[in-house]
Amino acid sequence: MSFSFHPEAAAEFEAAVEWYEERSAGLGLDFATEIRQAILRAESMPLAWTLIDGDIRRVLVHRFPYGILYASDGGHLHVVAVMHLSREPGYWRHRT
Repeated sequence: MSFSFHPEAAAEFEAAVEWYEERSAGLGLDFATEIRQAILRAESMPLAWTLIDGDIRRVLVHRFPYGILYASDGGHLHVVAVMHLSREPGYWRHRT
């Protein structure tokens, strides 16, 4: 299965990597690794994760307070948001 990021989700991801890296050298890489692992879990079992809204699902990220919101259509996973779990819940809805 392949995956892609919505442009705003890609920007969220990059900003979070930078933020964590500024806090501690190597932490941004750790965050990026955990994001990748969460995406791999979603790819391996796309229908197993929590249904959030319509066809959007959420897989949680280990070690960091983030969730990956995505839609799956057959062989492709589209990441809609790299969402901090304390952020306003529906801020990403305009992306679908």
